[in-house]
Amino acid sequence: MTAPDAPPSADPSVLLALAVDVAREAAGLVARGRASAGDSVDVKSSPVDVVTAVDRASERLITDRLLAARPDDGLLGEEGAARTGTSGVRWVVDPIDGTVNFLYDLPAYAVSIAAEVDGQAVAGAVLNVATGELFTAATGGGAFLSSPARPEPQRLTGSRPPSLAQTLVATGFGYREEQRRAQGAVVAQLLPRVRDIRRFGSAALDLCAVAAGRVDAYYELDLNRWDHAAGALVAAEAGVTVTGLGGRPFAEPMAIAAAPSVAAAFADLLAELHAA
Repeated sequence: MTAPDAPPSADPSVLLALAVDVAREAAGLVARGRASAGDSVDVKSSPVDVVTAVDRASERLITDRLLAARPDDGLLGEEGAARTGTSGVRWVVDPIDGTVNFLYDLPAYAVSIAAEVDGQAVAGAVLNVATGELFTAATGGGAFLSSPARPEPQRLTGSRPPSLAQTLVATGFGYREEQRRAQGAVVAQLLPRVRDIRRFGSAALDLCAVAAGRVDAYYELDLNRWDHAAGALVAAEAGVTVTGLGGRPFAEPMAIAAAPSVAAAFADLLAELHAA
């Protein structure tokens, strides 16, 4: 992912600093709302696709802060925020990526904020609310992880598994019953070919996990822009191969992020299994 030529107002480092500040504030709101997470829950595309009042409050906070700082920018949010800007910059926001984890108090739910210039992500922040881990990237500047225990940012470089058989794979599943059935059939065939499978429940954190070398590869179908805009940039800046299926663009419709040592073989295997 190479940054387009950007005007000074769209400098990736400036956009990243704002994304981090706003993500931290939103994470505070989400953390305070955890105890009452189940008090107001609605469903969207299916009974298992949920949204909480805290999701909506987090998106309102993020939208208000970003547009107060940069009123000419556009914005796209998971919970309905949408604005066409005039600056060439658009913010892509997931106020809580991993809402089901948030409901169940599983420690993998994140605020994800990316800045795009002319449709291409140039800065991204993914903050795991439960752990305080912050993943960041700006185009051309690398990817980094900081945490309450290690506040000094550590550069991320992914992993280098020697073969598919030694590749730890993360994935996620859609919300519709028929989609899950098909995805489960693929996983059943994939499992004997790799080290093991992990399912964390947050696409943004899955992508950051590949960047951090916590898993070696990740794939998922039918992600939305807000699911992956920040996390895919973190992965790419860590040196991870970020691609689609059969040479198609990332997340159109499959998102693949894999260590370079196995990326081609992993994509070929996914193509084989999905063709079947």
